[in-house]
This record gives sequence, structure tokens and C-alpha cells, in this order.
Amino acid sequence: AWAESGIPPINVSVNLSAVQFKERNLIENISQIIKDTGINPKNLTLEITESTIMETGPEVIQQLSALNGLGLKLAIDDFGTGYSSLAYLKQFPIHYLKIDRAFVQDLPDDKEDCAITRAVIGMARELNLGVVAEGIETPEQMAFLREEGCNYGQGYFIGRPMPRQEFEQWYQHFLNNKTLSIAVDNDSRNSDKDSGSSPKAQDG
Repeated sequence: AWAESGIPPINVSVNLSAVQFKERNLIENISQIIKDTGINPKNLTLEITESTIMETGPEVIQQLSALNGLGLKLAIDDFGTGYSSLAYLKQFPIHYLKIDRAFVQDLPDDKEDCAITRAVIGMARELNLGVVAEGIETPEQMAFLREEGCNYGQGYFIGRPMPRQEFEQWYQHFLNNKTLSIAVDNDSRNSDKDSGSSPKAQDG
């Protein structure tokens, strides 16, 4: 439907709960959804919290590898608020780290949050992972994240959650005007979470 509206391919991020992640038929269900909707798997990102991954057990690698095998992307949600065992970043097929809003809300005034954010962005860069900052609400936060090299962001400063038709209008307006002086990461969420966009130019 978005293609018919003249909107380029959009990356859709979906939160995966701990219960869903542990379902035995998860892979089959997602594979069927991809088939039924016709979505390109490379435009689909599943967001899994850090605590969910660490609490699942040794079978987590097999589950993540199977999801990765479908051609979609995986993101660690609320990074830094769970176990923060950095060893799993090397072991698991992860594509993105999402910096929790707790570390973003006081940027750029809080020195500790600035240091943590820089460290996460730098580490992700060395591991060839994308970084998404959650809860961006001010131009100062956006400017700091852009300067530090954060790939993507979401928050009320960029756009509030909105229904599909309103999002289409917002996105077309952005493509035509680009008044925010940022590059959208083509990321849409139909949930109560913040809308997505990018604080830095980045291929979708």
C-alpha cells in the first residue's frame, strides 16, 4: 500500500516480547507473516530486549540464528539496562543496538550519560553495528547524537506515534521539504513507542 502511495520501501521495526521469543513455532509464524504480507525481510527489524536474550538460555543462539536466516534484522532494545554482558555482542547475529532513553533524556548536560552514549556508539562502530537512540525530545539531544555519529534515532522531536494515513502524509511532507534537516531512516512503528528517524544520513 505504501508503494502505491509513492513512498519508498520502509523499514518496519517490531517489538518481540519474551513470551513470543520463547515460542517453539516462532520461526514458522514469522516466516508465514513475511509470506502473507509480501514484505521484504531486509526491511523488517525485530527488537528484543537485552534481558530477554540473557534469560532465554543456551538455545538463544539457535533462535537468533534462525531469525537471522529469514533475512530480517535484529536489534537489542533498551541496551545498557539489562545484564550488559558484552560477550554476547560477538556471539549473537545482532545488527543494531538501541540506546535506552534513560541515557538520552539528560543529554548533553549530564557528563556520565554523555560518556556512556559515546562509549556505546564507539563500541558499536567497531563491531559494525548500527545504533539507534531512543527518546530524542530536544534539538540539543539530536545535535549531540549527530555529532557523536549515532546512526538512527526515535522520539517526539522527530515525530510522535501516528496512524498509517497520518504517517504517510508526514513522510511525504518530510521527503518534499526535509524541514528537520535530518535523514529519515524509513522506520515506521504503529505502536505507543516513539516514531523513528535518523539523526545522521544513513542508507536504509
